[in-house]
Amino acid sequence: MKITVVIPAHNEEKYLGRCLSSINDQSIPHDMQVDKIVVLNRCSDKTEEIAKAHGATVFSNDSKNLSSIKNTGVANAKTEWVITIDADSWMSEGVLTEIYQHAKSPGSLGGGIRIKPERISPGIAVGYGMMLIPAFFLGLSFGMYWFRKSDFDAIGGFDEKRHIAEDVDFLTRLKLHGKKTGRRHKMISLKYITTSCRKFDEFGDWHFVRIFGNPFRVRQAITGNDREYLDKNWYEVKR
Repeated sequence: MKITVVIPAHNEEKYLGRCLSSINDQSIPHDMQVDKIVVLNRCSDKTEEIAKAHGATVFSNDSKNLSSIKNTGVANAKTEWVITIDADSWMSEGVLTEIYQHAKSPGSLGGGIRIKPERISPGIAVGYGMMLIPAFFLGLSFGMYWFRKSDFDAIGGFDEKRHIAEDVDFLTRLKLHGKKTGRRHKMISLKYITTSCRKFDEFGDWHFVRIFGNPFRVRQAITGNDREYLDKNWYEVKR
């Protein structure tokens, strides 16, 4: 089995090495091959050098649109199975083996995984709860996905009209596609990814609560109609 991990990266020299090391250090089945693609996005630091040093192939996409950036990575993958993960997240041991085992099933559509913040506080806990509780009941997840490239192409990839929350929209459409073809999305629950708390370090631990407490601006940001809000909270965040 061959699989490609796609990682979008905007000035990620602080975190990318940890993400890639967590992939390289996985104990995987002997017949599993893992490729890595890093999509450079407006990088002015050592992200490219770090990516290449860890064995990743690099491509560039300088748009301020996560859907477009991820689509570039998936389009350049040469494998049927693909994983997307953020550059400031890292895998626990055994994640790739879990994906391998599930992907071998004929009814496998792909899936998501549990996500943990690297630290916790009351504000972070409430913020994550605002995302994860409804996600649990809707069968959605965040941070990392795995899927077939043929299914990705069938549903049109990530919707480039969406500037944020592209992953939730993608997974919703993927699950509907799987239902039509008799396949199911699988949540990996025994393993997990950890994600950095850099946004909380910059904006404060109640950052997610403030964001999701203003649904109008979030909707405007999703459609790209509030560029200032997008840049401040997603595309021009300090690195």
